[in-house]
Amino acid sequence: MIWEVFRQEKPGDYHTHCGNVHAPDREMAKQFAVIQHGRRKPTESLWVVPQEEVGEVDADEVAFGGTTDKSYRWAMAYTSSTEHAKEVIASQQEQEQAEADRQRGDD
Repeated sequence: MIWEVFRQEKPGDYHTHCGNVHAPDREMAKQFAVIQHGRRKPTESLWVVPQEEVGEVDADEVAFGGTTDKSYRWAMAYTSSTEHAKEVIASQQEQEQAEADRQRGDD
């Protein structure tokens, strides 16, 4: 039987598909998943799912995201001047200094 394996790298991250294992039952599949997929990279948890239980919905079946053009939501052509960046950095430094002064009680 084939089992699909999904790995979570850090707490709060999504589980992502990292491969599959061949095993006769769930317990063996979990052990194989740990050996094959849990030791290669930092791993918080693994999901092991029978392959036949994984369902697929593709664009031929459903219109994902609706039909309304919402390209205005993505800033794909946004440019910023160097002066603007300098202002942001200076403002951030001022905020950090004010916070440090406040913590020391130098208000």
